[in-house]
Amino acid sequence: MTAKTLMVQGTGSGVGKSVITAALCRWFYLKGWKVAPFKAQNMSLNAYVCEDGGEIGRAQAFQAEACGIAPTVQMNPVLMKPAGDNLSQVIVMGRPAHTRNAKDYYRGKPAYLQQVKDALNGLRQCHDLVILEGAGSPAEINLRSMDFVNMEMAKLAEAPVLLVGDIDRGGVFAWMKGTYDLLSADERDRVAGFLINKFRGDLDLLKPGLRQFEDLVGKPVLGVIPFDHNLFVDEEDSLPFGTHGEMKTDAGLLDVAILRVPRIANFTDFSPLMEDPAVAVRYVWTEAQLGSPDLIILPGTKNTLDDMRFLKTQGLDQALHRCHKAGTLIFGICGGFQMMGRELHDPEQVESKAGRIEALNLLPVTTTMMPEKITRQVRLTTQANSVLEAGLEAWGYEIHNGTSQVEPPYSALFQSTSDENTDALGIADATGTLIGTYLHGILDNDSLRHAVLNHVRRHRNIPQVKEPFDYQAFRSRQWDRLADWLEASLDMKQIEALLHE
Repeated sequence: MTAKTLMVQGTGSGVGKSVITAALCRWFYLKGWKVAPFKAQNMSLNAYVCEDGGEIGRAQAFQAEACGIAPTVQMNPVLMKPAGDNLSQVIVMGRPAHTRNAKDYYRGKPAYLQQVKDALNGLRQCHDLVILEGAGSPAEINLRSMDFVNMEMAKLAEAPVLLVGDIDRGGVFAWMKGTYDLLSADERDRVAGFLINKFRGDLDLLKPGLRQFEDLVGKPVLGVIPFDHNLFVDEEDSLPFGTHGEMKTDAGLLDVAILRVPRIANFTDFSPLMEDPAVAVRYVWTEAQLGSPDLIILPGTKNTLDDMRFLKTQGLDQALHRCHKAGTLIFGICGGFQMMGRELHDPEQVESKAGRIEALNLLPVTTTMMPEKITRQVRLTTQANSVLEAGLEAWGYEIHNGTSQVEPPYSALFQSTSDENTDALGIADATGTLIGTYLHGILDNDSLRHAVLNHVRRHRNIPQVKEPFDYQAFRSRQWDRLADWLEASLDMKQIEALLHE
């Protein structure tokens, strides 16, 4: 049996397509449907590595988990990872295919489209329902012939479309009406209804506008979704500024500063810190903003050498050394770990035209960029070291081109396995104040994250937390909360009925 389909499109980027798709996935999953998410093409530096080592967008991984299933490359067959101005690495079915500018990418539409069709058909053969997500807007008339993510995908999947507008930005009725009018007649026929997202105000004052809008377009508004500051979802490609995690000001919180480098990637690594009530997180990009945090995190990046140059230009390289001497701990993940080393080499210009650049010289690591990309899931156990006790479970995933050589002295974080030396996956200095790892998602491990944060607290003379934050339980609750949030706002009976028409 071929799965039924439903599609979420939007009037533009950032209107809430990803979170609404995740909420719909969870709602139908809780109703007993075997459901899966699908986004034909995504552009994001937040990536997830599936069990087979393939990369997909982090938002689709979050949506899959909301469905109670493991993420697969079929859920996001084409992923574009910006590597520079008008330049992106193109990931097809989880594997790097090439690096293209926009024109060259769109010329490859026929080949991508066949991969997308096969992926969608594969999902539809083993699920009851596939919920598709569009990208940007379906009304980009200059890209209509090249766009296979929105209406072309809805036609291919025979999916009714829910069109989302963001009222918080203002002009939502004009935005929705303009989008609708720019669609072709058969595309307008496919629009089943509209959703108004991020509403804060008096609904009674909005209702007259809803009725007028429905009269204008002849299609229903199927719900008005309230704005929720505390709604949790893995961000697709926008730094989570303005979340409640960033606005925490209670005394005694652990002060964590994350360096906002230009090509920051996989900043969903820090969601557990953003949501932890005992941690205050802030993103900084100038020396003046840095202050004297308890912990500085160097995040992953799509272009390690150029972002290292950015740190030097901003004076942040020297500021990091000053903070460390004053007692701040420093923690690098993936590209951030590479930048904590002595040198970065890119002889084949895999990421940058710069062949070599001196790094921060905080850890005894030298990294060389290689054409072959390493993507895999990893499960390890900690060994006794300057930061962690032995026996803690550590799991995460690698996404990097660089290979690193580590020289003594250092303290290895993980036990070596029988088939490989895992020292390069994570090390610390003898004092435990400089820490680096290649593993994305490592802070999702509750016990390991608690151990790292308590280690920082001991160094900074901050009291230990009596009740550590359970991120995994929080994450599970938030999926159910997404479903409740949607059910309270939308006409779910009418939306479910669309599947049977």
